[in-house]
Amino acid sequence: MKFLRVAFTLLTTIPVPAEWQPGDSGRAAGWYPLVGLVIGLLVAATHALAGTIFPPLVTAALALFAWVALTGGLHLDGLSDCCDGLLHASNPEKRLQIMKDSHIGAFGAIGLGLALLLKFVALASLAPERAAPAILLAASLGRWAILPAGFQPLARPGGLGADFASGLAKSSLITGAILPLALAALLGLNGLLALVIPLIGVFGLLRFARARIGGVTGDVFGLLVETTEILTLLTLTA
Repeated sequence: MKFLRVAFTLLTTIPVPAEWQPGDSGRAAGWYPLVGLVIGLLVAATHALAGTIFPPLVTAALALFAWVALTGGLHLDGLSDCCDGLLHASNPEKRLQIMKDSHIGAFGAIGLGLALLLKFVALASLAPERAAPAILLAASLGRWAILPAGFQPLARPGGLGADFASGLAKSSLITGAILPLALAALLGLNGLLALVIPLIGVFGLLRFARARIGGVTGDVFGLLVETTEILTLLTLTA
């Protein structure tokens, strides 16, 4: 269970003791969707409990707060860095430099605000009977979306992306997909659409990252997680 503990430590703020060696972030990848499921269960529980007390907008805000708190804003940070860097009108080296900068720029602030707004609106718009399965699928599929990114070229030699890729096995791509597929199956045709549409977005973003910076970084992983979650929720509000 070492790699499960590593996955919790890397992806959540849940205090799970773990020690790891270089490459263990990739070796733990098969557990990422399960960690997403746990995040989703806690967010869905918050959403359900708040829904018995508060109106939909307050319920959605509290669920979103729980979502951000459980992940420590890790993926949102990657999303904002990518908005600043990938959208900058410059060369790949400059874009990578911007993404590594801890300061947030205009594109990053706008992207972060829009991402939170879209997730909030989606949570507020979900039908009550669909809210829990939608949150579970979004959180689990979002963590699986990191896995195909690990097989892409690296935009820089070091960092989280390089460590992840060094330990990632192709078998994790398959075993990690079992849980999101099972969750999607419970939703029928809507679940299928909630798989296909986010995955189109994932592979579109991977192509965009390769075009802009020559590959992926840890920040791109965060962008993929957040985009997948948002697209899944939005699909299931339709």
